Amino acid sequence: MEQRISAGRLAIRDLRVVAGGVALAIIVLLVGGAFAGLAVEGIRDFENALAAFDSYLARIVWFTLWQAILSTAFSVIPAIAVARALSRHRAFRGRGLILKLFALPLALPAIVATLGILALLGRAGLLAGPLSSLLGGTWPGIYGLSGILVAHVFFNLPLATRLLLEALDTVPQDQWRLASQLGMGPGSTFRLIEWPAIRSALPGAAGLVFMLCVTSFTVVLTLGGGPAATTLEVAIYQSLRFDFDPTRAVTLTVLQIGLTVAVMIVLGLLGARTALDGSLSVAPRKFLAIGPVESAVNSVVILIALALVAGPIAAVLVSGLKADLARLVLDPAVHAATTTSVVLAVLSSSLSVAMALSLVAARRAVSARRGWLARSFGWIAGTGAGFVLVVPPIVIGAGWFIMLRHTGLVFAAAPVMVVMVNAAMAMPFAIRAIRPAYEAAGERNDRLCAQLGISGWNRARLIDWPALRLALATGLAFSMALSLGDLGVIALFGSDSVQTLPFLLLARIGSYRTDDAAGLALLLGLLCLTLIFLADRLGTRGTP
Repeated sequence: MEQRISAGRLAIRDLRVVAGGVALAIIVLLVGGAFAGLAVEGIRDFENALAAFDSYLARIVWFTLWQAILSTAFSVIPAIAVARALSRHRAFRGRGLILKLFALPLALPAIVATLGILALLGRAGLLAGPLSSLLGGTWPGIYGLSGILVAHVFFNLPLATRLLLEALDTVPQDQWRLASQLGMGPGSTFRLIEWPAIRSALPGAAGLVFMLCVTSFTVVLTLGGGPAATTLEVAIYQSLRFDFDPTRAVTLTVLQIGLTVAVMIVLGLLGARTALDGSLSVAPRKFLAIGPVESAVNSVVILIALALVAGPIAAVLVSGLKADLARLVLDPAVHAATTTSVVLAVLSSSLSVAMALSLVAARRAVSARRGWLARSFGWIAGTGAGFVLVVPPIVIGAGWFIMLRHTGLVFAAAPVMVVMVNAAMAMPFAIRAIRPAYEAAGERNDRLCAQLGISGWNRARLIDWPALRLALATGLAFSMALSLGDLGVIALFGSDSVQTLPFLLLARIGSYRTDDAAGLALLLGLLCLTLIFLADRLGTRGTP
């Protein structure tokens, strides 16, 4: 009997390892195929690839770094003041709502938020009239570097604020009690208590924001404003879709990979996190005596940050409601794009969750085994899969675009590429949602199932599914939201026959049909936000 149970457990473990191996093979094929396409094209036309290192390329690299540096500074430095203000005022009405609002930029598709910024600060935006009167002339809008910086601050100021606020919430309650007993003022409190906590989290927060800005594609594509404001990822897209220069695209892609790898290495050394929890824990009550002057200053800081985040979101809502939504809902092109987006998102999220579950299961299957091979496989399945984030989607798309252009299947392969790339990019986040529930269920049930001989389909149906369904639903909803809002791969492979909602939205912006674009942005934003909130609610319910 004991021998039969042990054999059954070994078979289950082997199946888990096989599933994890298949998931890793898909990732290796996806990324390796892209690199192979780039390598073949570079070797085939090596002289022209070297010739692409010209002054224009140097300007692109410099602008990529410069806009990321400025965006990081304008996002992180004000976030210190905002996080401190929110940390010192923990009981005012609406604080929880503000923190939830600060989570919205992480959930909104970049194309939707960018259109909201244009609807607010564009040449014909909601604030164009007051700004024109204030400046004594016609408001020119915010294209180029200024628009990129505004968009990046919208996305990253809330992110940096939440990361720094988490750091402040780790300060022990005894320190606040002692500061109150000693009568320490705001300056001394900041210097001796708050700044050390902020300083420990600051490098990681700044590094994460810098990485997001270096790999920003949609924001720069929409607001860049021409060759003077182009980053490496946008230049790759332009080289393939407009200039038809794959050799230059190879050179640009190699530089982008090198830059991203360097940033990720520094980010790892700084201990930055690549994902953020949807909610913040409640910190203990602080024994602070806050004067009226400090209270007024903190209120102004919070209100300014609130306006920076709420303004574009409100502009999306206002401009979207002004559009002819009834006509858009009945538009065949919108129907087709919506159907394509939903189908691709369902396929992508299902594949992402399946790969994530396979890797989590494989990691646990080999966790008790000895030997360097088992340890290596467990490490790759557990953490190494997250390194897929090192390669931006536009880079993977560029490699496969270059490889497939010789076969005439570039646009026919669009659905497959969108599903595969989006699944791989969402997989680390799905793992983060699934792993805690899977590990907890394994600790509770593995030994008992082995003793009772419950395995295979019976265990999956009776034991594992009730424990994992909320975590799987969370990963599925989050992956669907990421796929629905993605523009990176479809921007390369999209065509008149294969259009998603973000691609159609970009096309309407390019053809100056701003009202239609505003309506589509509202519909897409609401759809993605609904999925994100569903994922957050399911994740909260599934928390032990």
